[in-house]
Amino acid sequence: MHPTPLTWFQIIRLGLVQTALGGIVVLTTSTVNRVMVVELALPAMLPGALVAWHYCLQILRPRFGYGADQGRRMTPWIIGGMAVLAIGGSLAAVATAVMASSWAAGLALAIIAFTLIGAGAGAAGTSLLAMLAKRAAPQRRPAAATIVWIMMIAGFAITAIGAGAFLDPFSLDRLVLVSTAVSVIALVLAVVAVTGIEGPGEAPQVPAETKYGCGFPVALAQVWAEPKARLFTIFIFVSMLAFSGQDLILEPYAGIVFGLTPGATTTLSGLQNGGVLAGMVTVALAGTFLRHDGPGSPKLWTIVGCLMSALTLGGLAVGGWLATDWPLRLNIVLLGYANGVYAGAAIATMMTLAGAGAERREGTRMGIWGASQAIAFGIGGFLGTVAVDALRAITGSSLLAYGSVFAVESLLFLIAAALAFRIVAMSAAPTAPQETQSGSQLALGVG
Repeated sequence: MHPTPLTWFQIIRLGLVQTALGGIVVLTTSTVNRVMVVELALPAMLPGALVAWHYCLQILRPRFGYGADQGRRMTPWIIGGMAVLAIGGSLAAVATAVMASSWAAGLALAIIAFTLIGAGAGAAGTSLLAMLAKRAAPQRRPAAATIVWIMMIAGFAITAIGAGAFLDPFSLDRLVLVSTAVSVIALVLAVVAVTGIEGPGEAPQVPAETKYGCGFPVALAQVWAEPKARLFTIFIFVSMLAFSGQDLILEPYAGIVFGLTPGATTTLSGLQNGGVLAGMVTVALAGTFLRHDGPGSPKLWTIVGCLMSALTLGGLAVGGWLATDWPLRLNIVLLGYANGVYAGAAIATMMTLAGAGAERREGTRMGIWGASQAIAFGIGGFLGTVAVDALRAITGSSLLAYGSVFAVESLLFLIAAALAFRIVAMSAAPTAPQETQSGSQLALGVG
């Protein structure tokens, strides 16, 4: 007996979990990061390495998703993951405060904190997406995925604005207090939001390994043997490299090349996020009101988003040479909109493809794709800054350095668009009757 599909109200409640998750993460990746570099005058590489480590731990996501496929109830893992994440978020602030007096002790605490953050976010986020993929009606998945991600972005914004107001006048003690308060509030919100949605007694009574006949390594190999799942994993990795490469260099670019003040570059960041939200809403509306197999198809919007992102990044690459004559603000808004279309459509496509292929592998697929996204995001952000520093040292030109990195990101988005087009073509092609069986045989080594 299949569980009742999620209502819109329940989907919004699940979105509140993402809001809570985003609220904790944004403090650790932005505020704690800034305090380490500015107030404590530590090398920027230190928080960069800690954030990269928390992304690396997302490699655990496929295992979390596999557990959901085996009939494991997802609610305890969402709540448990949020609890671990909340502890990690609070401990990260404590570690930062300790660094002021003992660098070694603070670093040791920070490594523990970011380990908890990575594991907690992976467990809660993957289990949440698995529940959404399994329980949302197919026609609602594109809009549902967009709603959940928009609410996560809202968590970023609300927490940044609210916590920023309480952090002044700044002190390390106040940082610990505010971070702990945010973590506790986020955990309570997540528990209230998710409780009762999944319902009792939905896990199968037959032991999972007896019923489905294979363990995690084989399940992972089975999903990787599915052509669409494998190609989509590669698409996510390439596109997220392009998407994240601009993350840490856009504001410095505007300040160095265009001479904008810190306040002005912060405003640009707000304009970009506004464009992201508008792009994601566009995809959600298209998926709701247009034919899903026509103009409303998230796969088609994914291609459009990648091409638009490539074009707007290309604009940034050449815009610096024109300096004051280039409409930078418009370029940034359009870049945000293009990124929002790409992100919303890719998420909706992910939700659609999660149910394709071998039965009861939705969670494993979501885990693989989530791991690919997180690892690419961590690598992309880090490599973007490294590339700019290296090119500036080699060429002596900030304009050439930033322009070259934006041009490479534009090229990556073009490659991602080509991969997305292949996914569309594969989806349109008739499926071979033995495709799933052959994939399983290949994964088991008997084909």
